[in-house]
Amino acid sequence: VQLQAFGGGLVQAGDSLRLTCAASGRTFRSYGWFRQAPGKEREFVAAICRSCGRIDYTDSVKGRFTISRDNAKNILSLEMNSLKPEDTAVYYCAAGNPISSRVTASEAYYYWGQGTVVTVSS
Repeated sequence: VQLQAFGGGLVQAGDSLRLTCAASGRTFRSYGWFRQAPGKEREFVAAICRSCGRIDYTDSVKGRFTISRDNAKNILSLEMNSLKPEDTAVYYCAAGNPISSRVTASEAYYYWGQGTVVTVSS
């Protein structure tokens, strides 16, 4: 299984950016995005479980970010709008089979992409 994340870059506050994660190999029940800002721990951003009809977001991105997955192409996306400087981080995509209560836990995901850097200037 391989996950490759793309789409990071340097943008200004208020801009939009779309991250893409191409997955190869087996499929999983849940796919998620996490991020790690400089000097901080990795944190949950969003997760999607198509088979269980569930999408989760961390509070700070609700209404601004949208996670989606193209099952046929095995591609995970994160549409990020109204970006803020505090969104600056390395963004990682992940795949796994976490139970519902663990979808926000990074340790519940088996495979990770290499990370893509998002920098939002004020």
